[in-house]
Amino acid sequence: MKTLYLDCFSGISGNMFIGMLIQAGIPFEAFKQAMASLNLTGYDMVCRSVNKLGIQSIYYNVLLESEGHGHHDHEHHEHHEHHDHAHHEPHEGQGHLVDTTGHHHHHQHRGLPEITQIIEGAPIDEDIKAKSLAVFQALAEAEAKVHGVPVDQIHFHEVGAIDCILDIVGTVWCLKYLGIEQIATSPIHAGSGFVRCAHGIMPVPAPATAELLAGIPWYATDVKGELVTPTGAALVKVLAHAGVRPKDFVYDTVAYGAGTKELTIPNVVRGFIGQAGEIS
Repeated sequence: MKTLYLDCFSGISGNMFIGMLIQAGIPFEAFKQAMASLNLTGYDMVCRSVNKLGIQSIYYNVLLESEGHGHHDHEHHEHHEHHDHAHHEPHEGQGHLVDTTGHHHHHQHRGLPEITQIIEGAPIDEDIKAKSLAVFQALAEAEAKVHGVPVDQIHFHEVGAIDCILDIVGTVWCLKYLGIEQIATSPIHAGSGFVRCAHGIMPVPAPATAELLAGIPWYATDVKGELVTPTGAALVKVLAHAGVRPKDFVYDTVAYGAGTKELTIPNVVRGFIGQAGEIS
């Protein structure tokens, strides 16, 4: 089976995942056209080759016009409270992604029903829609548990919603484009220390990420910072066999997707693509 093995020695985020898949063979113009079919506005995309401590990789990200500067995932991007594209911490702050106050203003926030409507209404394959919505459901459930509110009270900030939709649908679209039939991952390096977010200071992994990593092998080192974002964790939880080595795996492609931060290790996710027996 065509297999992707994710080597998450520097964590994973939505934009890192997509950057790696672009380097693995996704035509960026085709990707942009597919994402344009979601009819989201107020964003641009960046895709460029960068060198991370000697490793040539693709840096992909969503730039949000509504913030004046870009955003970048999670690298670490999605839920942040700051607006400087170049210097964000990885999604600095979970908590900034969602609003749990119940004051739901349609033009500012989107809940799961609105996000479902956007995805269901797009002219993309049904299996891409289903997988994308499953990832969103996992993300919303983790945020709801952490904040102590029902899932239907989780509203994604407008900018967070755009980021998340593009990262999640984009990843699933790329996987189908490349014909990936199954995904396995290494144990995941989550980082260490604390991150600042809308709710104050949070330990790494941030609470929603910690919920999503349940059942997934992860570890910390002395590398400081948030290396796994909630979106990255949700993608792994729903789409991959985490912490599993594929059987009889022979790969022919190695690709790298870059995160935003500069760390003491190469801040990239590595993907090996090849053939393996079915993962049970």
